[in-house]
Amino acid sequence: MALIERDCVRRLLESSDPDTALVFVRGDCMVLSDAQIDEEHRRLVVARRRDLDRHLGGGGTITEEQVDLLLERLENAVRDLSG
Repeated sequence: MALIERDCVRRLLESSDPDTALVFVRGDCMVLSDAQIDEEHRRLVVARRRDLDRHLGGGGTITEEQVDLLLERLENAVRDLSG
């Protein structure tokens, strides 16, 4: 069962704001700006946009392979948070 949707990962990758984050709240993934994340939800941040740059290889175009690779890694992170 997928915890994170491809669209959520793609929105995070396409964000130009490095502080944008993927947050996992009550079983849903959301992409939020830093200003939208209150203190209670900061501990639910899975990854920030800036943290993903090393997985993109410096290219301008985001491939489906990159999205799939990051989706798998983020899913594992969410499972670790949930467990």
